[in-house]
Amino acid sequence: MRTVRLTSETDFAAWREVARGLVLAGEGPAAVRFRVGADQGSLFDAVPRAQPAPPTALLSVPRAFLDLGAEVVLHRSEDRFDLLYRLLWRLQSERDLIKVTSDRDVADALERAKNVSRASHKMKAFVRFRQAEDDAGERWISWFEPAHRVLEKTAPFFQRRFTTMRWTILTPDGTADWDGEALSFGPPATRDMAPQEDEIEEFWKTYYASTFNPARLKTKTMQGEMPKRYWANLPEAALIPELVARAEVREREMVAAPATPANPKLVRAVAPVVERAAQDAPPPDTLEALERAVQGCRRCPLWRDATQGVCGRGPARADLMIVGEQPGDQEDLSGEPFVGPAGQVLNAAMAEAGVDRSDAFVTNAVKHFKHEPRGKRRLHKTPDAGEISACRWWLDAERAIVKPKLIVTLGATAAYAVLGRKAAVTQERGRPIALEDGSSVLLTVHPSYLLRIPDKAAAAAESARFVADLRTARALL
Repeated sequence: MRTVRLTSETDFAAWREVARGLVLAGEGPAAVRFRVGADQGSLFDAVPRAQPAPPTALLSVPRAFLDLGAEVVLHRSEDRFDLLYRLLWRLQSERDLIKVTSDRDVADALERAKNVSRASHKMKAFVRFRQAEDDAGERWISWFEPAHRVLEKTAPFFQRRFTTMRWTILTPDGTADWDGEALSFGPPATRDMAPQEDEIEEFWKTYYASTFNPARLKTKTMQGEMPKRYWANLPEAALIPELVARAEVREREMVAAPATPANPKLVRAVAPVVERAAQDAPPPDTLEALERAVQGCRRCPLWRDATQGVCGRGPARADLMIVGEQPGDQEDLSGEPFVGPAGQVLNAAMAEAGVDRSDAFVTNAVKHFKHEPRGKRRLHKTPDAGEISACRWWLDAERAIVKPKLIVTLGATAAYAVLGRKAAVTQERGRPIALEDGSSVLLTVHPSYLLRIPDKAAAAAESARFVADLRTARALL
């Protein structure tokens, strides 16, 4: 048995180099195992660590395997590298193996990747910063113990969310530090390095207790979404046992309490003020300012159930703007537009049409994810006209900053947001429509439409039309 010693728990690139050399040398999975750290002198470790393959050696694997592997290596299981090596070895003779989700190794890898994704999502939800001071002034520090090694994967989320704060996240795996300009990573930390409490904590506990609705309490569901393993690091967790214990009593008190009538004078006084504030607020004049401002958007109710607002990505000045409908589940979690399945379709079509995505500004008509829960899934719901109109303020701000010559709208929602009217996309697609500001609009379908076509021949034909529309867009520029 050959034991390969890796120096890092999460260095997928280093594993790839060594694994490639082993496959090319004909070392089967039964003869190799991977471990991380210094050699402990086991009787079975008879062969020294493997050397990387020569740079000229070629080994082809599907992109899906590389994406899956980058997630699996973050799992805490000791045999994760062995699992990936079995898959790599088998892929040389079973080219479509990754698509066979019923295969034991593939299913195992997908489950581990899912656990890693869940751990990253929990980190976004349960990191709690406490205020501290250092030589440079105010700094916010958090101690967190992730289920898997997701610190470097998840830290960019906090960089985008808390751009104006100086913060540090301490974990047993490493440290993430944002100084307002650069994100850096350091060595593992211990709990005693983080503040134990701060003056804001009591306000947060008061807020949490006030929003706790005993009538909607489902203890098992709550523990599923907020596992007890995270409670030690959550200030509000200290309140949960008492809130749960008193839930039944509080529910009876709420039912028995007389309704408080709304004050019509107050309603009449407040409504115009809110409306004027929405109309008079000056739009941000940079993409960075817009990214920060959208997190406080309350122009429609969609913000309540979304993880974050998702603005566009791309150059601050771009001739081409691509507008989709709204963020999906993966976009809502990552804070990036078009990174899910529809985004992969869009990327492939743009590449085939000769359109470089890095030159385009890609955004959505609606900035928050509209969905309905279905078990543990969040199912997409189409934004209504009111939500599209409310969010047009943000889209107009992006257009004012980016100043595109051509806007490609993906689907009916995007067309409505840009044109201000309902459009028959299938009839108007592929022909430029002039706008008053001198730019033009080109309508086409949304990539998610292509994913929903069951017939392969029909799907291929529609994909070709979609690519042709993007080629038209390139020609118009």
